Amino acid sequence: MMSRKLRVSALFLSASVALLGAGCANGASGASGAYGSGVNGNGSARGAVILAKAGNLEKTTLNVAVLANIDSAGFFVALHEGLFAREGLRINYSPAFSDAIVEAQAKGQYDITGMNYVSYIQAQFSHRADLRIVAEGSLLEPGDQVIMTMPRSRIRSLRDLRGRLLGVNTTPNIGFLLVASMLAQDGIRMKTTAGYAADSVMLPPDPNFPFPASQPLMSGQVAAAIMSEPFATQLAEQNGAGIIADTDSGATSQFPILGYAVTKAWARVNPNTLKAFTIALEAGQEIADTNRAAVEAAFVSLKPGAGHVDQRTAALMALSNYPLGVDRARLQRVADVMVEFGLLRQHFSIGQLLN
Repeated sequence: MMSRKLRVSALFLSASVALLGAGCANGASGASGAYGSGVNGNGSARGAVILAKAGNLEKTTLNVAVLANIDSAGFFVALHEGLFAREGLRINYSPAFSDAIVEAQAKGQYDITGMNYVSYIQAQFSHRADLRIVAEGSLLEPGDQVIMTMPRSRIRSLRDLRGRLLGVNTTPNIGFLLVASMLAQDGIRMKTTAGYAADSVMLPPDPNFPFPASQPLMSGQVAAAIMSEPFATQLAEQNGAGIIADTDSGATSQFPILGYAVTKAWARVNPNTLKAFTIALEAGQEIADTNRAAVEAAFVSLKPGAGHVDQRTAALMALSNYPLGVDRARLQRVADVMVEFGLLRQHFSIGQLLN
């Protein structure tokens, strides 16, 4: 696989991106757009980036719902740096905290969503929506999705969780898939139905188990919980929680987590608007993947309840891998692992979500 720093997609190339010299203006100003403001991780000024203009936009105001966590960093960077605005787009951003967002998108409430692939595949497989994935958002990196316990817990490994509750939403989503894979590779049984099982890790029978699971873990409702960033760092910093397992391993190493999708009907009606959105998003992805300072600034700038993190958390949180373009083989992994762990009854071709 190509180095994450050398990946360039056809879309990004067609956007005629050119890195210019240092000392350029903020992304919200200047005639050519910008590669952000301030300094990069080495303390030198960031250069500018020229974006192609899609033009002839069918819509200029978009309702966009994305997961308010580190997997959406490319989107938040593009928003913070003014890249969508440079494409003539006004983004009405809403944080997404449940799979209900996909249902709302199918009904026309959202133009574009950024969600985990498991939710998209389930919606397409069950004919609850007819979707098209237009960009990848994130791949797992160490520390991105981890299983945590509170500081006084005697649990030190996944095997110690047998006979105890592990906090994860059991509706078919990415958290459940990552947990199922981790337990299986360690030969540990998993119990999703109500009732005690001394030889198995038990999962909450409540399909509405909250995300993130910070409160259930702190209150002792569960013995451990899967946590994504920045929630994992917040829990560690504020409550002393520790990591007992990292999901970036085995079958889910560098696993595709989040992507961006539209309905196929929306894409047919709004081709130029979609092109403008993806040009800006891909630029945000590239910045997020190469410039940590830009990611930190983007999350600090968000409003409370919509992804905001304080400066200390931003400096400590683990980042994902932010790919460019859409890789069919990579995304097929998600559907194949879903079949393996019973989230799909039969083979699903990811091409159904790409064409």
